[in-house]
Amino acid sequence: MEKHLICLDLDGTLLTDEKIISPFTKKVLFELKTRGHALMISTGRPYRASEPFYRELGMDTPIVNFNGAFVHHPQDLYFKTVHEELDLEVAREIVKRVPDLNIQNIIAEVKDHVYIHYHDEVLFEAFGMGSPQVKIGDLTQNIESGPTSILIQAEEPEVPGIRQALDDLFAETIEHRRWGAPYPVIEIIKKGINKAVGVDYCRGYLGIDKKHTIAFGDEDNDTEMLRFVEHGVAMGNAIDEIQEVADHKTDTNNNDGIGHFLNDFFKLNL
Repeated sequence: MEKHLICLDLDGTLLTDEKIISPFTKKVLFELKTRGHALMISTGRPYRASEPFYRELGMDTPIVNFNGAFVHHPQDLYFKTVHEELDLEVAREIVKRVPDLNIQNIIAEVKDHVYIHYHDEVLFEAFGMGSPQVKIGDLTQNIESGPTSILIQAEEPEVPGIRQALDDLFAETIEHRRWGAPYPVIEIIKKGINKAVGVDYCRGYLGIDKKHTIAFGDEDNDTEMLRFVEHGVAMGNAIDEIQEVADHKTDTNNNDGIGHFLNDFFKLNL
């Protein structure tokens, strides 16, 4: 079979709810690597929080982080890294405006620097993976360069209203996506950036035809990626919108959805 590019979202997709890669799915992925196919992570996480899984799977491909805002190759110094930052003044304006929308907190990430607006021990621990530099306090004062992303934490009922307000105020300059568990978060990145843009960039670098691309996802930040690839696969636990745009459906992240789909698709008989 022709070499395929297999794009893997992490949370709710490749990872179980316990944040591990299950043994069967790992076995399938390693078999596909042995047969010459390319595995790639495409996630909303920063690199520091996805590196353990990149290493666990022995990957040698580029990686898409921050939903396409940061794309680099950990093992190729000649790979042209992509880092799409939010405009600093737009970021500061967002930070000034959103506290009026009944939010819980605001987090800005500049690669591996994390800025948290309000002190929160739970968030401090959650964003501490990979030992980033963390600073707590007024983001309008603390961020000095354009952030890779801004995250807004809010109660679930508030999320639709906040997203509408972001559209009303900043539609020409930003994209925003919703994260699911463990808590509702709205991620804001530069306009025109999404996972599909990052995947296409990496696909070109790897020399793999678009008709040989597969991607798995579960949340709305996977929408463009699943539409872009030849075979977009919705996890069994995916939100309704992802189920609707996907070409295929598989089992849940806790029931080896990726492993079972790929085992059947490539006729591995594992």
